[in-house]
Amino acid sequence: MQTLPTLIDKSRLHDLGDGFVVRRLLPVLTARHLGPFVFYDHMGPTDFAPGKGLDVRPHPHIGLATVTWLFDGSIRHRDSLGSVADITPGAVNWMTAGRGIVHSERTPPEARMRGQRMHGIQVWVALPRDHEETEPAFHHHDAQSLPRMRQPGAELVLIAGTAYGHASPVKVFAPMFLIEARLDAGAELALPDEHAERGVHVIEGEVAWGDLGLMSAQMAVQAGAPAPAVRAKTNSRVMLFGGAPLDGERHLWWNFVSSSLERIELAKADWLAQRFAKVAGDEEEFIPLPV
Repeated sequence: MQTLPTLIDKSRLHDLGDGFVVRRLLPVLTARHLGPFVFYDHMGPTDFAPGKGLDVRPHPHIGLATVTWLFDGSIRHRDSLGSVADITPGAVNWMTAGRGIVHSERTPPEARMRGQRMHGIQVWVALPRDHEETEPAFHHHDAQSLPRMRQPGAELVLIAGTAYGHASPVKVFAPMFLIEARLDAGAELALPDEHAERGVHVIEGEVAWGDLGLMSAQMAVQAGAPAPAVRAKTNSRVMLFGGAPLDGERHLWWNFVSSSLERIELAKADWLAQRFAKVAGDEEEFIPLPV
């Protein structure tokens, strides 16, 4: 990656059903990863009619942690550890897959009955090589537990990692940061200087990052010092993220992330043979291994 911010201009759209569209921003050829982030989805916004909702059937992961952050709506998480938690705006679901976990993501029954707007992001964070086979875990952090910061014309929530002298309670495995920032028109915000790689994703509004202009749903990435400040051209909501460079390349295949192709082949065989644990309370369905 170049020192100057570089636009991610090859995002892909995926329709998950009932009009729920996901924009995949990472990985792309020009940015396979940024810090430990190897996958970045912008979900919605989508308005579900009453009776409709999200139904991501049980599926496996290895070698990563998933982070769900919502602006609108709710998602019920269930996993093979027995965890059950509804993620709502301002709270964090952090799931460490490690050596292997299975989970489902569905609209809770009450929200499905009344209909809801769904809007958020989901990211995958690659685990360091020496933690790829760690024990799976799931942690839910409510909104009150996350550091909130004010700067001139800016309100920030530190979702995970460290930034601006603060640390999130979310357990991470490598230096990183993930922030939601609300910026008033004209406000400038310096990016955290302790992290070598940085990204900016505009959720709403319009910003300038150095000489690069970014509109809603656009992302740019940057590495090296110094990093230019982000300046809001309008009232804006942006996600800021990044961290230390990965400790080596990662292979991504379906829902599996690993530094080893052989490990991914083993995970494929285990899922095909249904050797992964079941999701308690959601045992009847699963997503088959892609062919």
